[in-house]
Amino acid sequence: MDPEKLEKKLGIVFKDKDLLTEALTHRSYLNEFPRWRLPHNERLEYLGDAVLELLVSEELFRKFPQYPEGQLTVLRAALVNYQILARVAEGLGLERYILMSRGEKKDTGKAREVILANAIEAVIGAMYLDQGFEKMRPFVRKFVMSNLDEVLTTKSYRDAKSELQEAVQDKLRLTPTYRMLEESGPAHKRVFRMGVYFGERLVADGEGTSKQEAEVAAAKNALKKKF
Repeated sequence: MDPEKLEKKLGIVFKDKDLLTEALTHRSYLNEFPRWRLPHNERLEYLGDAVLELLVSEELFRKFPQYPEGQLTVLRAALVNYQILARVAEGLGLERYILMSRGEKKDTGKAREVILANAIEAVIGAMYLDQGFEKMRPFVRKFVMSNLDEVLTTKSYRDAKSELQEAVQDKLRLTPTYRMLEESGPAHKRVFRMGVYFGERLVADGEGTSKQEAEVAAAKNALKKKF
């Protein structure tokens, strides 16, 4: 892996190169190379997801002062979904840098998109730890917010999660939240079961090969119920 080429694309030179390498280490790589010196990237993915959501939230908050909370939330969800994040990763050529098992490298379609999306979230987490919050703004504006016009034009923000959120906010004056109920399956074929909650009440659940997919399935199931 040549980190300098990737750093140039990211617009950041890492002070701690191991953070970038960790962000690009898929769990499956450790199955083939158990003595690898770094952990897999899922902790950084968790952090990057939170950092990305906050930055996108702020960008939307400032750009659309007239939009209510529900509208801002569904736009944010559309901008940080796995399809757009996978596209961001593809544009950076991230796939050639990800360390993963031979089996994972053969994945295509949605499985490949999920790996790419998770990896770019991990990279964002690594960038945040290495550079701080302010250095992340140019990256998010260039690579994520640049998709906003397409989202607005195609109305791709209209999905089950956004429909459920609008309905619940209108009727119950609260925002649905999602929590992971179960994670199962081998490392290369994880299955997630996510629950959608109204306050502390579990309303429905759903399964998928990514957390986002499972959340959408849970939202679809919730929409079928009366609340």
